[in-house]
Amino acid sequence: MASDFWLIVGLGNPGKKYEDTRHNMGFMTADLLAERWSVHFADHKGLAMLGKGAMNLDGRTIKFFLAKPLTYMNDSGNAVASISAYYQIDPDHIVIIHDDMDLEFGRIKVKSGGSAGGHNGIKSIDRSLGTPKYARVRMGVGHAKRGPNAHDNTVNWVLGGFGPDQRKQLPDFLADGADAAEDIIFKGLAKTQEKFNGR
Repeated sequence: MASDFWLIVGLGNPGKKYEDTRHNMGFMTADLLAERWSVHFADHKGLAMLGKGAMNLDGRTIKFFLAKPLTYMNDSGNAVASISAYYQIDPDHIVIIHDDMDLEFGRIKVKSGGSAGGHNGIKSIDRSLGTPKYARVRMGVGHAKRGPNAHDNTVNWVLGGFGPDQRKQLPDFLADGADAAEDIIFKGLAKTQEKFNGR
């Protein structure tokens, strides 16, 4: 019997050196959702920090789990699959929040299914769940310089911090990301796409 819980997962890398980097947009958004809905994180099998809460919006209450994988980005799927199996949460009740280099900083796109777009965390989740059919909140971080060292540039970019201008915009951007996750759950994917994808 599938659970009526939703699972929201913010992707990132654990540890001090990755805090506040572009690749940790998912963690930062998850932290904001935890603040909003008074979720307290505890360890889940060494694979993730996991908390449980209830959202009250539009006169409805929806129960959810909120997770931040501890597996490092490239193995995010292990954490997501473990939680979804343990609590019997189907992919159509999973929302993944992650950084996306194909979008300018500050832009958000919402989707379900489709390609991982080179994002190793998403590739890992697709493999572990056996399907790409879960909702994704793609948080734009802009792109590294192309050129001869494209791979190294990309790694340094996603593991880099934000400039002063972006830092100023970050609280609003994270709030939008948190709103998008809530909207998927309460209003459905299509309505959330109308609201965010055209911006």
